Amino acid sequence: MSRLNRSVDQPVAVSDMLWEVFHAARQTEQDTDGLVRPTVLDALIQAGYDRSFELLPQLGQPTALGLLELPTMTTAIVRDESARTLCLPEGVHLDFGGVAKGWAADKAADRLKHYGSALVDAGGDIAVSGPRLENQPWPIGVRDPFQPESYFETLFVRRGGVATSGIDFRRWQQGGLWQHHIIDPRTGLPAQTDVLSATVIAPSAFEAEVAAKVILLYGSVAGVEWLEEQENYAAVIVREDGRAVYSAQLSNYLWN
Repeated sequence: MSRLNRSVDQPVAVSDMLWEVFHAARQTEQDTDGLVRPTVLDALIQAGYDRSFELLPQLGQPTALGLLELPTMTTAIVRDESARTLCLPEGVHLDFGGVAKGWAADKAADRLKHYGSALVDAGGDIAVSGPRLENQPWPIGVRDPFQPESYFETLFVRRGGVATSGIDFRRWQQGGLWQHHIIDPRTGLPAQTDVLSATVIAPSAFEAEVAAKVILLYGSVAGVEWLEEQENYAAVIVREDGRAVYSAQLSNYLWN
């Protein structure tokens, strides 16, 4: 990945793993109309997310990169299927932080399912290959963003993925405004949203991770409307004002 990002207008042969993640991210970009795209690395760096938190207050206020909208993978990156190479143009760099954890969790759970039901937690992105003994669901706590040491809800999941995207932990203040690591590709800046955290249940951890970011970027109203159009998705959202918003399908995962 680092070698690919250092190249400019040069085809780079990549590993099977990077090739697979790239195409998964490319499909996600198309499915979300470009809202979740990995061409945000330069914007992340400009916002200060390339250094320790204690150094962040020394930075100036981030400003939008050149064009208002960041480039898409589909239009910017040249790929050669036969040679399995990727070619990045000048000014385009990739960050798969928005999709890779969920993808990895799904892969691990898929391997483990041959030995029995498993729950894989990859830094909060959770993949569940099947129920516990006697068809019992796995209990998964949802952290309270206002009290990180406690849980305000428990989800009961037999199969699929759970992921949370939030701006409650990894954020810092510059120029009197809060900044965070969720970049809106439409502006090149940290997203302006009323969502503090979004926890999504989906058929896979990869899909849950993507959906949680879509909700955060759209905001609570449009985000829930988008989620309700997806099959077999559910979510609980905590807004900046402290209100919790539940999607229609979430009751299927709560203890009755």
